[in-house]
Amino acid sequence: MKILLNGSRRFTLVVFATGFLFLASPHRSVAQDEMVPIPASANSPLDNPDSEVYFSDILVRGKPVFQVGSLADFGARERAKIINRRINSLLAQSETLGQVTVKPDNPRQVATLRLNNRVLMTVTQQDAQDFGLSVEALAERWAEQLEQAIKKPPLAIDVGQRLYGTVRQLLRDIITNLPSLLGALVVVGITWGVAKGVRFIGFSWAQQTEGDRSTEILIGRLGYGGVWVLGSVIALGVLGLDFGALLGALGLTSVAIGFSLKDVLSNYISGVILLAARPFGINDQVVISDYEGTITQIDLRATTMRTYDGRLVYIPNQEVFSASIINNTASPRRRSSVMVGIDYDADIAQAKQVIKTTLASLPGLEKEPPPEILVMELAASTVNLEVRFWVDSRRLGFLTMTSQVSQSIKEALQQANIEMPTDIYTLMFRNSPPTDTTGNSQSGNSNSELVLPHQNSANG
Repeated sequence: MKILLNGSRRFTLVVFATGFLFLASPHRSVAQDEMVPIPASANSPLDNPDSEVYFSDILVRGKPVFQVGSLADFGARERAKIINRRINSLLAQSETLGQVTVKPDNPRQVATLRLNNRVLMTVTQQDAQDFGLSVEALAERWAEQLEQAIKKPPLAIDVGQRLYGTVRQLLRDIITNLPSLLGALVVVGITWGVAKGVRFIGFSWAQQTEGDRSTEILIGRLGYGGVWVLGSVIALGVLGLDFGALLGALGLTSVAIGFSLKDVLSNYISGVILLAARPFGINDQVVISDYEGTITQIDLRATTMRTYDGRLVYIPNQEVFSASIINNTASPRRRSSVMVGIDYDADIAQAKQVIKTTLASLPGLEKEPPPEILVMELAASTVNLEVRFWVDSRRLGFLTMTSQVSQSIKEALQQANIEMPTDIYTLMFRNSPPTDTTGNSQSGNSNSELVLPHQNSANG
């Protein structure tokens, strides 16, 4: 019986103490205290759900005013969202805004900031500890900052404040990221030096092994670009950018980039293939589609040609790659030919010997392969001989020697009395009355012939 009595007394005391604490504690609504729990101890550890974001900005019209920290069960980012939503809801209303006031709550050791009888936020002991002030002093400072930010300043002052805030934030970011920026600049400088060295080594190696200017350009530029790609990846890593995430973002837009840069990428790929395949080189004389001239430069994007009349033509590598290319200087020698017409009564063997002797006396002709003299056509009035010979493949030498051979053959045949007649055409007039010596026509049917000379274009 005694034990039951003692137990009932203890139970009565516990119920009485619990009811007293419940009645003594102040009752606050959830809306009035922004759902912010008060930490039991200032030194309690923070369990931050915002991925270690301990402070977040309070914004007024998009401009940061101050920062609030995280609490025991409340992240800084989530807390700032609630406060910003309350401020924006008041700014969106058409009613006149009053003054931001501070209302201390001494039993709980907090203070609330109010505007138009609405609670904007609660200043806690954790906030005071974070900023090294008392709750009342920090609340007054934040109320003053909010008051200045909520009052809409004149346009000039507002623009100036926004510019000042932007520049200040930019400088703050630069100072914060200064080590990363300096590291990235150092990486860029090293990359530039290494790229130039790799390009020089590539040029030197290509000159010793390949001896072709196009190969030197290909090896040098590919090495130069490869070093820059590697250096850019390292520089991005020093700046703190995740290259894997960057590649993922680029992968999402690869289709759009591919369509927009289709022609550019096609020209570059075609340029690499042309430099590797080497259908022509610098200073080669080629025919590409409707263009003929000397190649002056081969880039990864376009091929530059100087035509024989002195004009520069920039041909995209994609067109060069898909066109038929005639390289006139791929071989140091090139065959040319001249057509010569002699009379039917002339000795063909003698004419061949005269032409052969003439060609042997010309110093600019190639001895090997030897010249060829062929009977190509029995025309109406002439026997046409084709003279084939080999000369320098460069256009100037080719045209000069062809002209000189034509002139020498013509002069040699004239000196040997070998006639090079013109074409003769016979015109016959049927059923026309003949005329006498007095110019009167005679009756009767008769035929008449009129012989007209015609110069053969092949005989000059």
